[in-house]
Formats: sequence, structure tokens, C-alpha cells
Amino acid sequence: MTTSVQKSHIHRTVLNNGIVVLVAENPAADIIAARIFIRAGSCYENQEQAGLAHLLSAVLTKGCEGLSSLKIAEQVESVGASLSADTATDYFLLSLKTVTSDFAEILSLASRILRSPTFPETEVELERRIALQDIRSQQEQPFTIAFDQLRDAMYQNHPYARSVLGNEATMSRLTRKDLVEYHQTYFRPDHVVISIAGRITPENAIALVERVFGDWQHATQPLQKLDLPELNVEPQIKIKPQQTQQSIVMLGYLGPSVLSADYAALKLLSTYLGNGLSSRLFVELREKRGLAYEVSAFYPTRLFPASFVVYMGTAPENTQLALFGLQTEVDLLSTAQLEEDALQAAKNKILGQYALGKQTNAQIAQIYGWYEILGLGIDFDRNFQETITSVTALDAMTAASRYLREPYVSLVGQEEAVNSAIVYFNS
Repeated sequence: MTTSVQKSHIHRTVLNNGIVVLVAENPAADIIAARIFIRAGSCYENQEQAGLAHLLSAVLTKGCEGLSSLKIAEQVESVGASLSADTATDYFLLSLKTVTSDFAEILSLASRILRSPTFPETEVELERRIALQDIRSQQEQPFTIAFDQLRDAMYQNHPYARSVLGNEATMSRLTRKDLVEYHQTYFRPDHVVISIAGRITPENAIALVERVFGDWQHATQPLQKLDLPELNVEPQIKIKPQQTQQSIVMLGYLGPSVLSADYAALKLLSTYLGNGLSSRLFVELREKRGLAYEVSAFYPTRLFPASFVVYMGTAPENTQLALFGLQTEVDLLSTAQLEEDALQAAKNKILGQYALGKQTNAQIAQIYGWYEILGLGIDFDRNFQETITSVTALDAMTAASRYLREPYVSLVGQEEAVNSAIVYFNS
């Protein structure tokens, strides 16, 4: 039995086979965007198969039952539509956008691609070679090296330790058989969320999805829940001497998932510290002290414990000062409450950016589908804004005291510069 519920302007329906359908009617433009989320990101890979979900996303649109890669591309491009696949840590994604009159045709194509990909051997080999080139290219980028060794220290055997690309060893040994097995295991209707926004009524959208996907039967056996390792690694220091023009200085703190009551406070602190030219790190360490080529902070939204990261690119001779400056600014969050105007400015910034991130049909389809696949529900949209608004200076300081005390440190740069910074840090 199909069940429906209306929440604000989002209509949520669950089909008989378990597919969740979200519809936001927006007649402003003659365009429909859809996001098809599958609970099958890189978290669901075996460690020995790291990069498998990424490879699957690269090959998925390169052939399906009855259609070659070229035929798929011609069908999409002949109507000016877009269709692409991507993977993240917590989910897999198929994205499409068309004018209203072509939506049914492209959604039907997406269904064929999703349900019966052929994974041609030549395409698998080509995309694997491209992925290996990407992996090698990233190994030459100081920021990526620093971030990789930081994640490795923080997460160790947890999937969040890995790049979605995997590494050269794991990517090199992936086979077409691995793709088929992964697809058969995780691509099932009770793991799918279809989020649609544009010039279409909820009734028409649901009828269309029912027609296109309704006969997709889910497997009878339940999937095993993810068995992820506990994260209790002591903070440590990782360095990578390299002949670079600048040092990358990175501090990481193990923060909570999006499900935590402290999530909003840490999201606010990340914005305050390192989001934009008016952020604390930019003003204090770049503008006033001239230490940074670049400086920022980020705290991604994750289903499992997330990393709160601050980083700086600086001249080699400033590596020690940069490390001290970054840690000092983060430590201040635990010892001094934010001034009310600084707290309000951070709230205004995060809520303004959040509102601007829901302007297009593609953005609307993305954000609500994302909430649904993470298990947050469409109410999270309102709850997040209300929670950000209600965070007090004391809440922020309490969250900082709980999570932002003992950093993991990652340094990449000239050997003398990074070694002297570590000697200082340990003293």
C-alpha cells in the first residue's frame, strides 16, 4: 500500500516496494530536477574494495540493458537534458534535469540505468584507469596529502578514513564482478529515495514514479546493518616532509554526527572560525598577521562522527607560528564565550547561505532527498534553522569544550619547517 504525507510544500510518499518519493511543486520555470539517492556510498564498501562505489558511479551510465554508452548519451543530449551519477561517503546519487515535457522519458532512462546496468568491460577498464590517474594526481597535492593523513589518523579502520577514490592498490584490483555484486546487494527499491522538484504536481509525479519504478521488487532478505569500528584513537601528529613552496598546517577534532544535539553549535563555530573573508581565522591570521595564503575551517554533515577541521597554507618559515595560531584560535572557543554580535553574525551567515542553497529545483531536490536518505526526514529543514537560531554563546562554548580540545595534527611541507613546528608543539 502506498502511503502519503504532506509536510509544508514537500509531499512525501512511500511506494509499496519501499521507494520514498518526495515532490516539491515549483511552477516558476519549465524545468524538473530529480535526485535519486541510494543507501550505498563508500561507507558500504569493504576496506579491500575501497573506490568501488566511485568506480560504479563512473560506469553506471556507460551501458544498460538494450542501450550502449553512446545511445544513452544521445538520448540525454538530444533533448538538452543532464544525467549523471556520483558517490559520497553516506550515499550514492543519480541526478537528472530536463524540461517538463521530457521528464517522463529521462526518468524512464534513469530507471533502466539504475536497475539493469551492463558494466561493459571496456568501460570498466577505461574508468578505472582514469580513477588511477586521479589518485596519482591527488598524491601530488599538498592539501590532499595533509587531509588524507589527518583522516587516516582520526579514523584508522573506519570508512571515513578513506578517499572515495580508494587508493592505487584497491582501485587496481577492482573487477566487473565486484561491481555486479555491489549493485545486486545495495541497489534495491527499499534503499531508494527519489526527490523531484519543478513544474509537476505531486499527483502526476507519484503516478509517473509508480509507473516507471513500481514493478521493481526488493530483495526478500534484509541487509546487514553497517558494522563500523568504534572511534577511540588518541590524538596524534602526522608529518609528510615534501619540497613544497608552502606548508599545509591542519588540525582535526573528532566531532559528532548530524544526529547529535551538539551538531548545530559546532556547525555555527565552524562558520564563525573559517567561512569567508569576515571569519575569525581569516581576519586574525591572514589580515592582521599575514600568516596565511589560505585559511579555513569545515565541519561536514555526516551520518557518523564527523571531523571538525581547521587548516592553513603558509610560508615554510611561518609553519610554527601557523600551528600555534590555529590552535590558539580553536582553544579560545572553549575558554571565552563569543560576543553576542559575533554569534549573531555567524547565525546570519549560515542561515543566509542555507536559504541561498535552496533556490533552484536541483538544489531543492538535492537537499530534501539528502535529509531523507540520511534518516533525518524532511522536518530537518525547519528544525535545523530553528536550532541554529536558538544556539547560545554558552551552548557554543560547551560544545567546543566537549569536542575541540585535543587536536590531531597533520603537516606537509619542507622537512626543516615541519620538524621544527612539531618540536615546538610537543614542548
